[in-house]
Amino acid sequence: MLVNTLASAVFGISATTVRIEVNISQGIAYHLVGLPDVVVKESQQRIASAFESLSLKWPGKKVVINMAPADIRKEGAAYDLPLAIGILAANEQVEASDLNETVVMGELSLNGSLRPVMGVLSMAIQARKEGIRNMILPEANAGEAAVVQGVAVYSAGSLGEVVRHLNGEQQLKKIEQDLNRELTHSKQWMGLDFADVKGQESVKRSLEVAAAGGHNALLVGPPGAGKTMLAKRIPGILPVLSLSESLETTKVHSVAGKLGKRQSLVIQRPFRAPHHSISDVALVGGGSYPRPGEISLAHNGVLFLDELPEFKRGVLEVMRQPLEERTITISRAKFSIDYPSNFMLVASMNPCPCGFYNHPEKACTCTGPIVKKYLNRISGPLLDRIDLHVEVVPVGFDKMASVPDAENSRLIRDRVMEARSRQQHRFRNYEGIYCNAQMTPRMVRSLIKLDAPGMKLLRVAMEKLGLSARAYDRILKVSRTIADIGRSHSVVAGHVAEAVKYRTLDREMWGG
Repeated sequence: MLVNTLASAVFGISATTVRIEVNISQGIAYHLVGLPDVVVKESQQRIASAFESLSLKWPGKKVVINMAPADIRKEGAAYDLPLAIGILAANEQVEASDLNETVVMGELSLNGSLRPVMGVLSMAIQARKEGIRNMILPEANAGEAAVVQGVAVYSAGSLGEVVRHLNGEQQLKKIEQDLNRELTHSKQWMGLDFADVKGQESVKRSLEVAAAGGHNALLVGPPGAGKTMLAKRIPGILPVLSLSESLETTKVHSVAGKLGKRQSLVIQRPFRAPHHSISDVALVGGGSYPRPGEISLAHNGVLFLDELPEFKRGVLEVMRQPLEERTITISRAKFSIDYPSNFMLVASMNPCPCGFYNHPEKACTCTGPIVKKYLNRISGPLLDRIDLHVEVVPVGFDKMASVPDAENSRLIRDRVMEARSRQQHRFRNYEGIYCNAQMTPRMVRSLIKLDAPGMKLLRVAMEKLGLSARAYDRILKVSRTIADIGRSHSVVAGHVAEAVKYRTLDREMWGG
């Protein structure tokens, strides 16, 4: 008897529906074709053990299974359940009438229980696109798929439960999600609060500007100045994730297997902080079986690189293209995969090897050439993609003890969201542009017009402070963001002056 079951294969963050054709005929053999990998081929032993545990009969005949389309590689143990159901249906132990309208996925344990799989949100989105009405998934995954409206998602704990459901003996639990409740909860979440940081008002202001315009930022200061503490609080002042952003972020985390237990939707902006020993593949993604890297896991959130000069130069250089294109392409001989990487880069570093260059109290033991050599570990092209260079000075004890409670993150985020709404209105006719940091040089010149005092101040800053040519557009972009925060339609000298202050590493005198 020939029957079909539906499954799904994930490539990048998109899915393709897989049709599993099972034919049982006279003879004794087992053939699995359609480009399965080693793990899929091993499913025969898992399925046979599960059948034995649940008193289900393995066909004593010839079993031929084709996984179509046959030119797409099938990977992982997630095909255990659809293969098992197909074999049972072809052997007339399971009713096959609904299988053409149901995607079934799950890894089998030897006792027949179901383990969770990766990428089910992408599978659910593809199922809805193709008009497939139902999905049967492990309990740990059902909530994730249920965020996709228009597909009935059923939760199963074991192969036996799925068999009874298909035979009409016992209905599986249908899972439904209230997206409005989830997104309302995300608006209330603030994470770590800027109110916990004593002093550092100028640095907080710079991070508010970075968040408002989507600008990348580099914090430069000695150990213990609070760089990491400040960086960890940035997600709390970024705009709340929209539904589309939340779904796209969840897809990335789902295919990477990074969703928390029973977590159905990523409702908070990611904050990723990889160690400086990370490899380039772990950062940008890839591998023998490609998976998203840290820059994709930080999609729609923050990628924090602590002690930036300690990262391998080759690792940092591979970020240049994703920072510009906001996507990363992993290419192999037979295929290529695109992962989104629209993240806000925040990095921190010491000003010199000993860490005390420009320190108000401690003496630096590094010579000028040593400081220059240390700073040159960061290439010019990478530094060119960082809009704000902010010097972080330690807060003294007396000031720390006397400073009253600081402004909390909720108030800062309100200003950031208001500034972002102004930018969205400004860029409504530009596809793919939604914040000031994404403006091209042509857009900068057409959309940002300085008044005479502002232009004069910028000229003086470029000449007197020795700012590099690459700083010109960056200053204009940041000036526009500062004006948006201040609800100003035009960019004036005061906005330019503040933007110039955020170009620490472009000054000729920095590093001696």
